[in-house]
Amino acid sequence: MRLITLALAVLLLLIQYPLWLGKGGWLRVADLEQQVDAAHQKNDSLKSRNAKLDSEVRDLKDGTGAVEERARFELSMIKQNEIYVQILRKGQDMPGEGVTPAPPPPEKPKDARPH
Repeated sequence: MRLITLALAVLLLLIQYPLWLGKGGWLRVADLEQQVDAAHQKNDSLKSRNAKLDSEVRDLKDGTGAVEERARFELSMIKQNEIYVQILRKGQDMPGEGVTPAPPPPEKPKDARPH
């Protein structure tokens, strides 16, 4: 009787092995579900990024507002007859402060021959 019980217990363990640790086992399925969830989250973030870039491209193609905004903030350009005012916070350095000025241009050599 003991031999039959032992044999059945071993057989039960052998049957359980693929269920837990095999190719389609529960642990593998849980790991794959976690990877799928991570991929879905990444796809969602990339979709929102693509939508933002798409709207920016459409704005750059159709409107002049985005081009003007980029010119102002990235290239520090201003419109003709426009006055530029910059407000500094307390303790903020003035633009150009602490920068050594460029040396003056070299003088032209004087011509040694008389006129």
